[in-house]
Amino acid sequence: MGSARMVTMVATGLLALSACSTPTATSTAAGADTLVVATAGEPDTLNPVLNYGVDGGSLIFDGLVARDARNQLVPALARDLPTVSADGRTVTAKLRDGVVFHDGSPLTAQDVAFTYRAVLDPKVDSTLRSDLDMLASVAAPDPSTVVFTLRYAYAPFLQRLALGIVPAKALAGQDVNKAAFNRRPVGTGPYRVTSWTPGDRLVLAANERYWGGRPANSGVVVAFVPDDNVRAQRTRAGEFDVAELAPKLAVGFDGRAGYQVQRVPTADYRGVMLPMGGPVTGDPAVRKALHAAVDRSAMVAGVLGGAGEPAFGPIPPTSEFAEPSIAGKPAADPAAATAALDAAGWKPGPDGVRVKDGRQAAFSLMYPAADSLRKELALAVTADARKVGIRITPEGLTWDAITPRMGTDALVMGFGTPYDPDFVSFKLFTSTFAGQGFFNPGSYRSPVVDRALRDARANAEPAARRAAYATFQKQLATDLPWVFLTYLQHTYVVRDGVSGVTPRVEPHEHDVANSLWWNIHTWTRTS
Repeated sequence: MGSARMVTMVATGLLALSACSTPTATSTAAGADTLVVATAGEPDTLNPVLNYGVDGGSLIFDGLVARDARNQLVPALARDLPTVSADGRTVTAKLRDGVVFHDGSPLTAQDVAFTYRAVLDPKVDSTLRSDLDMLASVAAPDPSTVVFTLRYAYAPFLQRLALGIVPAKALAGQDVNKAAFNRRPVGTGPYRVTSWTPGDRLVLAANERYWGGRPANSGVVVAFVPDDNVRAQRTRAGEFDVAELAPKLAVGFDGRAGYQVQRVPTADYRGVMLPMGGPVTGDPAVRKALHAAVDRSAMVAGVLGGAGEPAFGPIPPTSEFAEPSIAGKPAADPAAATAALDAAGWKPGPDGVRVKDGRQAAFSLMYPAADSLRKELALAVTADARKVGIRITPEGLTWDAITPRMGTDALVMGFGTPYDPDFVSFKLFTSTFAGQGFFNPGSYRSPVVDRALRDARANAEPAARRAAYATFQKQLATDLPWVFLTYLQHTYVVRDGVSGVTPRVEPHEHDVANSLWWNIHTWTRTS
């Protein structure tokens, strides 16, 4: 019996049995040391070209570079960090010798070139194309050399090289958008896919020929459980070795025998996106009042169970580019909020809701209904706003219902990256992307911000980049297209006996990739 089949059978049996078993069933059923993790999010595809695991940590693929426990770049498929020419417009990578894909075929520079060309192909539905706008061409002059030619100097380009590499022969001549590869991919990473059951689980088996050394365990099962409360219940039932939980649900495992709670620092923020064209949300005084009215300290203590910190902007305090002067009052300041509304002519109405020119200071605030954390944040914002005469109607909806309304209705959103600020902020706050889906959905436009973000991405000199990002953050704090609320700590419950867990500062995205299990191929379980 092959190892892939064995892992699949073990994993399938584990998840079938554990739903009605005792909390010790996981270690008993998975005697072959398969690790089971649970997450809320499920990817739409397993193809890096179509946006899967683009910043590394995907378990199935490797990029030319990777990130270590401190999020510093290290060579991966490249034997050394790629070199950058003096003008910043030519980047050269030399491939590591002897790397093979899961099917045994050798990695070559043509595979790297194919991967990046596929992203740039307008027929391919890749949101990464805008991330690689600076890339003019990619060439493979020989089997072990890749040369990227940029249209303009782009300071963080090496960080874009964490994108997983796909084998050209598996996708050449196909419609990449519909390829079978998207569900049963072949990569070079520490695990290979044995099965993916949508809405249920992804089963991965150890790659015995992994260039970085055989994984320390025989496989991983990723269970997809979108409902926070159901995921917590199944964790208590002993189904998972590690589970991602909302902060308040994770608190219930503090001191519980057999478990540890990991609270991982992140660059992941939550805030209220305010459409700039709305008659209420677009009013600067309303945005200023909301910024002052929300009690961020209370949200961190109550909604997050202490697992986070107040947020005042999109660049986290851990970043070298954070601007300390934008930090405000973490507790509510109702006097400042009412002063801003009074000065702008928003007068209290008979029902306590403020009115200006016959219009009430009222609007809807959407949030994804399955996300308990965003729901609680929406309710907290609603309560704080009510105290200063702004009526908010929270609405829990599906993403399908939210998406067409993002241009007109406020939304509790989440973003953030511990990597270069350009990765998120350029798309989210420049006028270039105004109104383009989740990129700047509120259509915020500022010439100052546009110029600062362009300067920051084009200049490799650290001091100049810090100055540009300082300008960006100060202007954002003046215009307030978002009311930033909190930075989160991602909270995970880990069963005793699991060793090798290595937290690192995490981005907003967390599903199969870039979660606590970014290095799960080094983990072991002793019980």
